[in-house]
Amino acid sequence: MRRLALALFALAAAAFAASAPAPAILRVDATHPGQHYLAVDLRLAVAPGPLTLDYPKWIPGEHRPDGPIAGLAGLRFLAHGAPLAWRRDPINAFAFHLTIPAGVRHLDVRFDYLEPPLAPGQLTGGAASTPNLLILNWNQVVLYPDAVPVPEQRFQATLTLPPGWDFGTALPVASRNGAEVVFAPAALNRLVDSTLIAGAYFRAYNLTPPGEPIHHELDLIADAPADLALRPRLQRGLTNLVRQAGLLFGARHYRDYHFLLTLSDYVPHFGVEHHESDDARLPARTLLGPNASVALGSLLAHEYVHSWNGKFRRPAPLAPPQYQAPHRSSMLWAYEGITNFLGFELAARSGLWTPAQYRREVAAAAAAMGPDRPGRRWRSLADTGSALHADNGLAGWTNFTRNAADFHTEGVFLWLDAAMIIARQTHGAKSFDDFCRLFYGGPNRGPQLRTYTFNQLVAALNQVAPYHWARFLHRRVDRPDALPLAGLEASGWRLVYNSRPPAGPPLRPNAPLNLLDSLGLSISSRGVIGEAAWGSPAFRAGAAARMRIATVNGQPYSAATLLAALRSAQTAPGPIRLGVSNDGVHESLAIPYHGGPLYPHLVRNPQLPDYLDSVLLRPRGHS
Repeated sequence: MRRLALALFALAAAAFAASAPAPAILRVDATHPGQHYLAVDLRLAVAPGPLTLDYPKWIPGEHRPDGPIAGLAGLRFLAHGAPLAWRRDPINAFAFHLTIPAGVRHLDVRFDYLEPPLAPGQLTGGAASTPNLLILNWNQVVLYPDAVPVPEQRFQATLTLPPGWDFGTALPVASRNGAEVVFAPAALNRLVDSTLIAGAYFRAYNLTPPGEPIHHELDLIADAPADLALRPRLQRGLTNLVRQAGLLFGARHYRDYHFLLTLSDYVPHFGVEHHESDDARLPARTLLGPNASVALGSLLAHEYVHSWNGKFRRPAPLAPPQYQAPHRSSMLWAYEGITNFLGFELAARSGLWTPAQYRREVAAAAAAMGPDRPGRRWRSLADTGSALHADNGLAGWTNFTRNAADFHTEGVFLWLDAAMIIARQTHGAKSFDDFCRLFYGGPNRGPQLRTYTFNQLVAALNQVAPYHWARFLHRRVDRPDALPLAGLEASGWRLVYNSRPPAGPPLRPNAPLNLLDSLGLSISSRGVIGEAAWGSPAFRAGAAARMRIATVNGQPYSAATLLAALRSAQTAPGPIRLGVSNDGVHESLAIPYHGGPLYPHLVRNPQLPDYLDSVLLRPRGHS
């Protein structure tokens, strides 16, 4: 009976394939990575008459209309080899209009994708290649008819790589002949959702837990072969991340999963989620350093959780059928907030973070959110998710403006509060894990999208633990307020500031000197003020972003000199004096601060049970 069922399924699939429209044929020549461009040849089935082709504008996971249209160059449309006239839409620069002549059934489209140089703040439209590696996001190299929903369009991609290169991707491969790779036909949304990484130095590590039927792997590319070494402890931690995620959600919704990780100093560093993979980028030598486990836990756990929250389940306003349609970002506090909360949790459950490292990251997140930050008094969490504010705020003023990171970072506290409400309402019988299994569970039918609304999210929470969830979420999300730490405090921990620096090496060796909780300054390694927190002692003394600190109490500036001045000021009566250059004007700032350096920490409240260590961070099963 099983053989008969499989045979009938195969016949039905073959019949569907025979009746489906022929896929668009996409060929990408990636043999010039050192020159940072891709040559694209696309053949589309067309019918005579007007035609509009779109270039992807709103890129899933980036929450903003940043499709890299500026990189499209040398565009030509050909019918039977003859060029066709075209014009760009006068309002939407991502749309191209042309007329297909009678008798033409195929349109050839040729262009080059030009990669921009490395610059701060870039995402997938930024620098993505070096002479030794390449990151390909397929939205960079496609045009598609705007009259057909994206999931209904099929593309068959062929990629030509430099000789000797290898690659990693979740996109199924049909065949490979040396440097040429032919992929199986895929819906356009699946193609765009399947980043590919390739390089002269490539290595894949198996991360499939024992007994797990679905394959998982870590695919690495780097500019140097030594950077690809993965210590056994890190491989075990990542394998356990896969296992703990399966136990948390009770289901997987992909055919297999590829952690795609690029290690290079010549690409921007970030992570973007996909359903069956991610696009994660970290500095060279990250895996060789003392913070490798913390860095992997911070980035990969977050992007992996997105396979369930953001890809399988996604707020309906963030799931338009076309790449031209705006994402209504009012529920990013759920899309990114739940993901950040669970990413922190799984980093600890997997062993990539210790409980102490989890607490250090939570304390740093609470400080970054600034419980007393003036921006919280006028701007709600929901508003930080507005597409108009999708960039990281106004540089130098985020203390007053808030920024897009808030809907990520504040999620740790919003959903920890929700987890503690569930525990309290059910007297410990249920936890946030029960919500995860209810909301993200179900049979694995491969990558599929199930959208949800605010009311459906509230209904699921009520099914786990009846409560005034709608009122709770509206209060936390829609109203300007101080950062509520009720959930953290109910878990048996509280935020304090003291003069003891956090234990362990800094996660980011070149990170700015962070004195926002004392003087109110963030200072780059070159002595340039990145932010003077609104209302802080330094701000009241006249400090501002862009100033370069030349001297501290008459001595040449260094981070060590400034920290020593902060400690000395605890017992000295006079102000801390900074000599600064303000756009070429030399000034002297006198800061009357005597509190010494301050750092955030979580400390136990012995009067309450330790919910963090005993429940939230405890590994499930036998890890």
